[in-house]
Amino acid sequence: MPDDAAGDPSRGVWLRLAVLLLIVGGAAAVVAVRGVPDVDSLKALVADAGTAGPVLFVVVYALATLAPLPKNVLSAAAGVVFGIVAGTGLVLVAALLGAVAAFWLGRALGRDGVRRLTGRRLDRLDQVLERRGVLAVVAVRLVPVFPFTAVNYGSGLLGVRFRDYLLGTAVGIVPGTVAFVALGHYGTAPRSWQFALSVVVLGALSLGGWVAGRRHRMPPAGPPAGTASGTDGA
Repeated sequence: MPDDAAGDPSRGVWLRLAVLLLIVGGAAAVVAVRGVPDVDSLKALVADAGTAGPVLFVVVYALATLAPLPKNVLSAAAGVVFGIVAGTGLVLVAALLGAVAAFWLGRALGRDGVRRLTGRRLDRLDQVLERRGVLAVVAVRLVPVFPFTAVNYGSGLLGVRFRDYLLGTAVGIVPGTVAFVALGHYGTAPRSWQFALSVVVLGALSLGGWVAGRRHRMPPAGPPAGTASGTDGA
């Protein structure tokens, strides 16, 4: 039966997915043209904004999380511009706002399209994420090498409950954020114990995440329910 172009619901699914791809691609294009602000540019931007400088930084950082760029550079720059305590607080707020925005963009615009493209191949992963929820998100967030933006959009595309995503993100980004902000703050004194501790913490997070990933890899899908094995597979 031919599709009615005006009433085909699949058109809306693909249109939303196309909008999501345009948003991500457009953000990436802006970054490619403008580049990532360096410390001096960030200092000037904050100074020109006066008392609104911290708010402007939060907005810029949150928007930056929508694009595939290294946000850790901005985290380190926050340590230089604002210090450890204020810099950490501002980065945590900004990163959380950006993470929430990207999650809902992925969930609202891309999930249906991805499900249609992959069929039931994501069911097993969705079940694991729903079951492990907060712990799964925390584990991914603790590893600094996992792209922040990819995790944000990917969580929206997959079956992560928003409550688990929000709590897991809020908890999981704290150690890495503190380490990167401290790295920037003490970057002028690379022989200081604070700088060395920041490097050690980042290395430990990466190693710990890798080990945890090896130990808790998603098990292969078992036989479909109702096969001759007679087991439930739960």
